[in-house]
Parts: sequence; C-alpha cells; structure tokens
Amino acid sequence: MNGTVTAVSRSSEHLFTKPNQGSIRLLAGLGVEGDAHLGVTVRHRSRVAADPTQPNLRQVHLIHAELHEELAAAGFTVAPGELGENVTTRGIDLLALPTGTLLHLGAEAMVEVTGLRNPCPQINAFQAGLLKAVVGRDEAGNIVRKAGIMGIVRIGGDLRPGDPIRVELPAPPHHSLERV
Repeated sequence: MNGTVTAVSRSSEHLFTKPNQGSIRLLAGLGVEGDAHLGVTVRHRSRVAADPTQPNLRQVHLIHAELHEELAAAGFTVAPGELGENVTTRGIDLLALPTGTLLHLGAEAMVEVTGLRNPCPQINAFQAGLLKAVVGRDEAGNIVRKAGIMGIVRIGGDLRPGDPIRVELPAPPHHSLERV
C-alpha cells in the first residue's frame, strides 16, 4: 500500500485551519517544526487543561484527500489544511490502518500511527453541518470518525507535496484505530 503527499500545512498558533506550506520539517519525538502542536507532551488545549503531562500522541495529523472529495460531493468546500491537518495524502485508506502502522514519508521521515482524530464541534463553526459529515455510523451502529488520523514522529525529515508514502504494517495481531 503506497500513496503520495498532496499538501503539507502548519500553524504556529492554535487555529482551526493550517496554511499550506512548500515543505514542513518533522522532528523526531516532537512533531512538525513551527506547529502549535509540537511537543513531547500534549498540546491540544482541552487535553492540556485536563492533564498537561499526557504524552503527545497527536504530533502529526494526516487526512486523506479522498475525504475532501467525499465532502465536496456532499456540498462542502474543504481544501488541504482547512481541517487542521499537517499532511494531506492520496492513495492510502488511512482510516483502515491498524494502530502502530509506520508511514515512511518522503526520503527520510517516519510517523507511527497512534489513532483517529476525534473531531470537535468547532468543525461546525468552520462550515455548518460538517461535523455530521465527518462523524457517522456504520451498519452496526458504531461511530465512524473520518476526520483523519494522528501519529508521532519516529524519524524526522523534510516533507513536500509530491513525496511518496510507503506503508509498513505492524506484526499481527492488528488493532483497529481508536480516538486519541
């Protein structure tokens, strides 16, 4: 399973949308250089308020470009970075990856998948009704979160649009992604 990076984004402030960049640098054990969520411990404001000593399992946020297309078909206009992701991908079913998957990004970087992004109601402030479009239920009634995945940087490196992504699955048994 291989894919491509279609966009990279970062913001030094805690904003909902992250501006696209020509490149970003991933720093091992920290996240995206210059991004508000950079750090060993949690940086998401609500999680910091609950317990600032929690490990940061949300150093890098990845969303599949195919989600943007699905949302467009439902009447929404969402571009890369607008849902707060650092890396927009194409060609990989991110939501189907098991916990512990390693994503080899570009020439050097490697991110370990930690879980699913749990979108918050703030997403409706961006576009009314969008939360319902990215959180649904499957046939069994289970919640399906479609707003991307989170990971931690195992090996740093520079990342640009057009860079390849190689997926390395963990040894079985595989565990489905849970929200982090």
